[in-house]
Amino acid sequence: MASPGSKKLTGLVAATFTPLTPEGEINLAMIGPYIDFLLEKQGVRNVFVNGTTGEGMSFSVEERKRLAEEWCQRGKGKLEQVIVHVGCMSLKDSQDLARHAAEVGADGIAVIAPSFFKPSDADALRQFLQEVAATAQGLPFYYYHIPALTGVNLRARDVVEGIEKCIPSFHGLKFSGQDLLDFGQCVSYSQPHWSLLYGMDEQLLAALALGANGAVGSTYNYLGSKVNSLLSAFDKGELSQARNLQFQVQDVLSYAVKQGFDVAVNKQLMSEVSGLALGPPRLPLKPCPHPRILSIAQKVQQVL
Repeated sequence: MASPGSKKLTGLVAATFTPLTPEGEINLAMIGPYIDFLLEKQGVRNVFVNGTTGEGMSFSVEERKRLAEEWCQRGKGKLEQVIVHVGCMSLKDSQDLARHAAEVGADGIAVIAPSFFKPSDADALRQFLQEVAATAQGLPFYYYHIPALTGVNLRARDVVEGIEKCIPSFHGLKFSGQDLLDFGQCVSYSQPHWSLLYGMDEQLLAALALGANGAVGSTYNYLGSKVNSLLSAFDKGELSQARNLQFQVQDVLSYAVKQGFDVAVNKQLMSEVSGLALGPPRLPLKPCPHPRILSIAQKVQQVL
């Protein structure tokens, strides 16, 4: 298990899809090959499990535990870090998942804001996050900011204000929002050991310019090698090259959005591009027609 002094999380983090059988049950046998694909084909060595891309909120606590354990076991000695999302509508369920993540060797946990009964202000959300983090034996803790899906439109900068006083294990946030003012303010306020991870793949370069340490995203499952080149170009000061690579990613995503891009489509796209049989999405998400997936996959292949 990681300690609060563990290695800072940087670079690309693949937000993983959850493999299902054709009947809709979790398919743990696919996780080993999935890890090999990320390492060998994409150069991606960190994963974010049971998040939005992984349809985490659509699975039971028991299913999420089995998935977290398999990712941690299969990733041991291969992946650099396995971050497990443990957010739930129920505080008790989140605490249960947090304890379990610590037990099975996760390198960190992340939590979104509850989205049915929503926190009224930043203090209420911090209290919720504190209660979850306290059960995870000091495991590095990340706040997962995704207002478009939670409907919790609190500024992340307000949430992280003084957060280490109540969550000593706080290590940063996954910022999946378009508000670069808020993100920049989080970077400006951040402590040296925090990881500021950006979650909007189509505008990663802008976040890097503001000081992002890395990125968590779904497209890094199959565009990881391309975006690793973007990170390398940025680090070398080759801004024109970094822009060109960002524009290529944007071209793919712009085309995909026109085809009705969502988690279900993205999962099918990953299966098509990788050759991994990841199965269908879970309801209420529905599969889309295969010809549409093929057209997006062709667009992906053009930039690889």
